Amino acid sequence: MKWLYKLENKYYKYSIKNLMLYVVTLTFLTYIFSTFNPFIIEKLSFTPSLILKGEIWRLVTFLFIPPTFNPLGLLITLYFFYMIGTSLENYWGSFKFNIYYFLGLLTTIIAMFITNTQGTSFYLNLSLFLAFSYLFPNMEILLFFIFPIKVKYIGYLYWLSLFYTILFGSLSLKISAISSVINFLIFFGHEIFTKIKIRKKSYLRRKQFQSQIPKIKKYHHKCTVCGITDVDDPTMEFRYCTKCAGKHAYCSKHLYNHTHITEEEELKSKIIEFKPKDKK
Repeated sequence: MKWLYKLENKYYKYSIKNLMLYVVTLTFLTYIFSTFNPFIIEKLSFTPSLILKGEIWRLVTFLFIPPTFNPLGLLITLYFFYMIGTSLENYWGSFKFNIYYFLGLLTTIIAMFITNTQGTSFYLNLSLFLAFSYLFPNMEILLFFIFPIKVKYIGYLYWLSLFYTILFGSLSLKISAISSVINFLIFFGHEIFTKIKIRKKSYLRRKQFQSQIPKIKKYHHKCTVCGITDVDDPTMEFRYCTKCAGKHAYCSKHLYNHTHITEEEELKSKIIEFKPKDKK
């Protein structure tokens, strides 16, 4: 993404470092204040009609509404998304992470205006996890603090839930689900498409190469005289000559019509077989 590198070179100094630390901290403070005054949640929520009347702080403050009001669940959730956010910021740098996050915020706001609903930051946080599972697919987390599981598998479940929502959810949920992956597709769409093309070409080349390889038929018995096998003629009967040195099979035509192989001849054939080729 050349355009992103150009923006970074020009506006890097305006990036917000440790963005997720601010988001998580303000969310936790909102939870603390809401325990004394629950009305504060209503004042921070995203309500399109009130925003159009001038309460523009709601464009941002809805991000800090706690996803759950269970103390333990909230601490686990905040820590999880702080870990995801800092991992992405360390991988990309502050500016690129800011762009990804605020793109997700913008599409979330547009979706909530289109649907005229009071939305949450659920789908925005989901887009962070999708990026995290794509960049660090083999990182393991403890599910229920017991079972280790790679994040890519949780990512697959999230994608399935998104596709299900887009296919069978209400119109407002469809729009919200689609908006949540726009920033992901902007960042990773070209790379994913390129990988798919490369894999398709590799598969076609491999298939073409395999089709050109002559298939070698495996056989169990081969006549020492004429070379016919049980694959060439499945009805042919083969026997092993007890008078020949070594283990030599013969077809029914040559079982009693062949020159017996002596031990000397058998030894010479093995020496010739294993004799290394002369170096030129």
